Amino acid sequence: MEKVAIVTGGSRGIGKAIVESLARKNIKVIANYNKSEDKAKKLQEDLKKENIFIDIFKADVSKRKEIREMVDYTINKYGKIDILVNNAGIDQEKMFQDITDEDWDNIVKVNLYSVFCTTQEAIKYMLNQKDGCIINISSIYGINGGSCAVAYSATKAGIDGMTKALAKELGPSNIRVNSIAPGYINTDMNQRYSDEEVKQIKEETPLVKIGKPEDIAKCIEWLVEDDFTTGQVISINGGWAI
Repeated sequence: MEKVAIVTGGSRGIGKAIVESLARKNIKVIANYNKSEDKAKKLQEDLKKENIFIDIFKADVSKRKEIREMVDYTINKYGKIDILVNNAGIDQEKMFQDITDEDWDNIVKVNLYSVFCTTQEAIKYMLNQKDGCIINISSIYGINGGSCAVAYSATKAGIDGMTKALAKELGPSNIRVNSIAPGYINTDMNQRYSDEEVKQIKEETPLVKIGKPEDIAKCIEWLVEDDFTTGQVISINGGWAI
């Protein structure tokens, strides 16, 4: 029976690459989006031209009700959830003293609460199956921290802590939980960097190049197929942080 995957934030950037990769592996994919409806529909149409069919589902992953509706949709249509990729997230670049309560609450809701909530809703079914694969997308900043990115770094570090703790708790139920912490990846989120800043990042990276969303998707493919890796934070960064 074909596996079923939910990918949050699946309409663009790293999420889009993950959706494409899993769908081409004959996995039934529900690509979540919130504001990027046009991109989600285009992704669906582009894959349809390859005779590959995915579901797209609008849900604000900072809201449990909408997450539950997405999970219910998946169960009603496919009867199970084998893979959950918690990819949705937002960035923020601010001096620490300028971060407002609203800023903090918003980024925690979208980046950290969403992982807690989506995972909690999905594992109800994984526990019954005694099988599952959960992959959280964090960041190198969750490991090393980022200047002017305190709130973002804190949420990503929280994801990594949740990953390790949950792997221990869910391991006996044959549910694997891992985290991928990308370095600089060429996505819309990183377009704020100037050409000079990107050049500097390249020069500081041992492989002397910028990562692609597909680099993360390849790791996702491996984690989905592997059955003896759990509780790991895998940093894909070209050697930028060692």
